[in-house]
Amino acid sequence: MKNAILIILLLILNSINAQKKSEFSGSWTLVSVENTNSDGTKNLPYDVNPKGFLLFDEKGNYAVQIYKDKRARIASGDKNKCTPEENATIVQGSNSHFGEYEIDETNKTITFKIKTASFPNWEGTIQKRSYTFANNELKYAVTNTTQGGKSVTAEVVWKKL
Repeated sequence: MKNAILIILLLILNSINAQKKSEFSGSWTLVSVENTNSDGTKNLPYDVNPKGFLLFDEKGNYAVQIYKDKRARIASGDKNKCTPEENATIVQGSNSHFGEYEIDETNKTITFKIKTASFPNWEGTIQKRSYTFANNELKYAVTNTTQGGKSVTAEVVWKKL
């Protein structure tokens, strides 16, 4: 009897987790990224109209890509022959990572288990982001930013496609 009750409880919990993942699963387009610095000033690290794509699948995998809207072309036409300035512009104008995710509805957090990232310091890390989800819009806060440990919080906003 105890085993049957335990199995039923596990099935219910699994169903709740799967339902939450299905709300998140699918394709998302980037709306905005806004950084708030420790002194309260704000800036848009990817400009006013950033480009981006976020994908969550029901198996717990995700992929994120973020780019500045306007990026200069590489003068040589060959990414292997960029100038140092062109390389800096590419790195500073984009961010991407992928891996596995978990949703904690109770605490309103998304946990990203980052497998590979354009910012190598994030690879192999586990990062939690508090989120809100309403009207097909997902907002989450990034406190572990690519800003070298500076106290910066990024609010990232996505719209479900």
